Amino acid sequence: MNYAAVIANRLSVNQRQVEKTIELLEQGATVPFIARYRKEVTGSLNEVQIAAIRDLLLKLKEFDKRREAVLASIEEQGKLTPELRQQIEAVESMTDLEDLYLPYRPKRRTRATIAIEKGYEPVADAIMHGQWGDWDDEALAGARDIIAERISEDAAVRNRVRNVFRRRAMLTSGLARGVDEADERVGKFESWLDWKEPIGRAPSHRILALFRGEEAGVLKVHVKPEKDDECIEALTSRHRPQGKAGEQYDMAVVDSYKRLVMPSIENEFRNLLKEKADKEAIRVFAENLRQLLLAAPMGQKRTLAIDPGFRTGCKVVCLDAQGQLLHNETIYPFTSVREERAAVSKLEALVEAFQIEAIAIGNGTAGRETEEVVQRCHFNRKVIAVSVSEAGASVYSASDVARREFPDYDVTVRGAVSIGRRLMDPLSELVKIDPKSIGVGQYQHDVDQKMLAESLADTVESCVNSVGVELNTASRELLSYVSGIGPALADKIVAHRNHNGAFASREALHDVKGLGDKAFEQCAGFLRVRESANPLDRSAVHPERYALVEKMAASVGADVQTLMKDKELRSKIALADFVTADCGMPTLKDIMKELEKPGLDPRARFEVFEFDKNVTRIEDVKEGMVLPGIVTNITAFGAFVDIGVHQDGLVHVSQMANRRVNDPSEVVHLHQHLKVKVLKVDLRRHRISLTLKGIE
Repeated sequence: MNYAAVIANRLSVNQRQVEKTIELLEQGATVPFIARYRKEVTGSLNEVQIAAIRDLLLKLKEFDKRREAVLASIEEQGKLTPELRQQIEAVESMTDLEDLYLPYRPKRRTRATIAIEKGYEPVADAIMHGQWGDWDDEALAGARDIIAERISEDAAVRNRVRNVFRRRAMLTSGLARGVDEADERVGKFESWLDWKEPIGRAPSHRILALFRGEEAGVLKVHVKPEKDDECIEALTSRHRPQGKAGEQYDMAVVDSYKRLVMPSIENEFRNLLKEKADKEAIRVFAENLRQLLLAAPMGQKRTLAIDPGFRTGCKVVCLDAQGQLLHNETIYPFTSVREERAAVSKLEALVEAFQIEAIAIGNGTAGRETEEVVQRCHFNRKVIAVSVSEAGASVYSASDVARREFPDYDVTVRGAVSIGRRLMDPLSELVKIDPKSIGVGQYQHDVDQKMLAESLADTVESCVNSVGVELNTASRELLSYVSGIGPALADKIVAHRNHNGAFASREALHDVKGLGDKAFEQCAGFLRVRESANPLDRSAVHPERYALVEKMAASVGADVQTLMKDKELRSKIALADFVTADCGMPTLKDIMKELEKPGLDPRARFEVFEFDKNVTRIEDVKEGMVLPGIVTNITAFGAFVDIGVHQDGLVHVSQMANRRVNDPSEVVHLHQHLKVKVLKVDLRRHRISLTLKGIE
């Protein structure tokens, strides 16, 4: 198979671009590296296009392996004719391949094979040719079983039935057999007890919800046309025999459809729906994760972090501007008035003693109440207080990563440190946690886990490399996501740094045992060495282009450092003079952007957010209120917004704008600060309905 030609056709990309991208991928280049530093080679394909080429290439290779296995199996049976080989080698889809293989697939004993063993195959042949004989009921039943299986294994017939399914199939659900409506599990799925819609209209979240209900044993889901007539007609051959033979043939057709074809094709369409739903759910999850990882960092400020709690107290930690733990203790502001006063005094003393600039407060249990305690403090310096998502903090605190970082502290201290560090730099801290534990996905346990893990890993890698990583302070976990590094090399880099001290330059990476030229090529451009004598080490300019930048500087009579500082000098450079066979305008323009703002962080500026001080419990929320909120999760059906009452409200997609909204992420983004209006409060079910419409 000409992989490049097939991929180019399916993705609507120039074949030459695909060929060059495949070459780079097979040489071990990563997606971020190709997108950033090989634009001339690929024709400036972006990360999404390059990842799509990589993924489709893997699928096509897997398909070819399956094709070879099918050919080998049929050949081993002595049934591989030149015509059949040509058919198999011509197909381009797994469905068509499996259809051709179906008659030759080794199978367990079936009703048809049993009938053949009993000698009824001549009866089936006779009926198919319109002949009739003096056969008993057992012989006729056996012949029908043989005919039914032959029909079910006919590729053309199966495709005709698929076409009917594509046009007519409905997604339906009802109560599973044996489940009583009084069953307490039913309430969760009560909306789907009598559901029906065309498969083409079913959104991903509904498909996953129905399949979840079926997995729970509450629902029975079907994906098939409401009537069998058109499908049965599609199975009926144009050479249907007449007379009594035709009657037997018709009975075999109905049996073939109901017993063999329909369950098989229904299963195919269920899998197709599930795959479609999985892809959409994973896309939404990955986009949410991207926005979360690229949330605005507060930056390096001395931070006091609080992991709130009522009975067990609030764990307090003080961190320096680099996020190192300086102090920890527990306060109990909710056990008595006396303890509350002591907690206020303690916070005031800690802020003064450690010159704290910011306070990070976990947004879980007792979060709003802890905010109120902090608001009663009188600090002698300017201090900002920020509510920080705790999602996944408990997972981190009990992880091997946390134990390595803080072997002498318990999980409560580790959790509080994580909350503080998330405020300072969300990306650096969140890469230490399994993305599935961060709380920005819907139905994440229902989707294909391998596909989910690969997509989320791609997203984390993309985010880390787009921001860039400081070589001398990055954690093992952060380094492991840098292009070309991975966990093993990250360990070696950290060990080298611990033993030899800070890296003086990017070039010093060559001293790390096991980090060869290929790994250096892939990772160097994404690493920063702020204290390096070479100013380019602080930028995204790749070391392979340092000599080029020096020539550019020399062309205007300056050194590199002066060129980076002087906009007027940079404007005098004639980029066309520096175009070469392997370095074109895209790379030259990227270099000029970096010289202007070396190592610029692409993330947004940090802004302080405050909830409504009068609304701290769901009971405080009333219809018609307009409240400040933060977007915490985006789904296909809307967005969840934290309004500070320990229960996120939902802005349904229909309430996002005075127009039809197909994708909520077109209107809102994760961690966005916005105003929402309360539509409805359901205290019994702890649900809050919100709207973005009608807010002045």
